[in-house]
Amino acid sequence: MNEANVIDGVAFSAKVRAKIADEVAALKRDHGLKPGLAVVLVGEDPASQVYVRNKGEQTLEAGMHSLTLRLPAETTQAALLKVVDDLNKDPTIHGLLVQFPVPDHIDPLVVQAAINPDKDVDGLSPVNIGRLASGQPALAPATPVGCMMLLEDALGDLRGKHAVVIGRSNLVGKPVAQLLLRADCTITIAHSRTRDLPAVARLGDILVAAVGRPEMVRGDWIKPGAAVIDVGINRVPSRRPKAAAEGKTILVGDVHFEEAKAVAGWITPVPKGVGPMTVACLLQNTLTAAKRQAGLAD
Repeated sequence: MNEANVIDGVAFSAKVRAKIADEVAALKRDHGLKPGLAVVLVGEDPASQVYVRNKGEQTLEAGMHSLTLRLPAETTQAALLKVVDDLNKDPTIHGLLVQFPVPDHIDPLVVQAAINPDKDVDGLSPVNIGRLASGQPALAPATPVGCMMLLEDALGDLRGKHAVVIGRSNLVGKPVAQLLLRADCTITIAHSRTRDLPAVARLGDILVAAVGRPEMVRGDWIKPGAAVIDVGINRVPSRRPKAAAEGKTILVGDVHFEEAKAVAGWITPVPKGVGPMTVACLLQNTLTAAKRQAGLAD
């Protein structure tokens, strides 16, 4: 039996970022417009620190203006909303996001709603969620956009394919289902309470796993030849007993990769699959937002 084609998210994201850099250079040359991305980080969450640093570096590499604001964990919700309001009004900032999670005393839904929808490159504001659901031009969350890019590159035309999405989060499950629907797929959204979940998963020509449970999706859940997009990033003990005893960990997805690879037609690995696409698509959203705000959108 042939093994699945492993989708290289690192290589594909590099192509996306190179194309964005070319478009940014053309915008600056032809229109004097330099897209700007602002990232606000509240507190000292270690993972968030890494994500924010990567975003800043890749924003600069693409030729964009990058602004990172680091606020102490005790920052009040009112103070954070004032920062968001100032950035909403700043003409040099075209994309704006607040890195989540935020400290417990801050309501993330209030923060998301406060961001100007036209600058909401995370695609989490109620306005953008509504635009996406109703078929209007919208800024969609970066990870689902990345999933779609990888699927379209691997499969070409997605029309008529049955896509099963396992997971119903606002960040991945729901928006990726909306984007697949826009691509004329037939959609099934499954979740932890779906009856006979393996049988439902096997219906999918496309299977998107976004549940946050290590290796939950096994090989016998997958339709032979299906395209499997694994959005999960889970840290688990090392497979090597000595390393595990030393507290060392590895990253795995929501899909059991080795089992799935023997059945699927295409599959994203973890790491180096969907993950690298997230920042690339965040930059794509920033570029799109800058063009729309300047009246230059396609």
